[in-house]
Amino acid sequence: MRYVRQFLIIVMFSFLGELLKQWIPLPIPASIYGLLLLFLALQLGVIKIQAVSEVGKFLLEIMPLLFIPAGAGLITSFASLQPIWFAVVVIMIVSTVIVMAVSGRVTQFVIRRKNGGEGR
Repeated sequence: MRYVRQFLIIVMFSFLGELLKQWIPLPIPASIYGLLLLFLALQLGVIKIQAVSEVGKFLLEIMPLLFIPAGAGLITSFASLQPIWFAVVVIMIVSTVIVMAVSGRVTQFVIRRKNGGEGR
């Protein structure tokens, strides 16, 4: 029952993100709104990390599996992508490098901050 409760909390924030997407007409995905709401709730202490940690860890572990439908969608629409495949590949490589660099920098910042500035 604990896992169901944790999953429902995460789904509730995802749903709130969907509602917020309807009210705020910005080109931001509803999932980002939901993640921001969950982050704020955790930071403000509205929700304790223990209320979502186990299911959150599970979802992180199976994340690669969640990319299979997107990959299958790319394969089925390959004919549409064929004229622009080179641009798509370049965009994928550049965006991957940017995400890796930003993620690494943020991780280093968080680790340094957690350790009180040690290990520079």
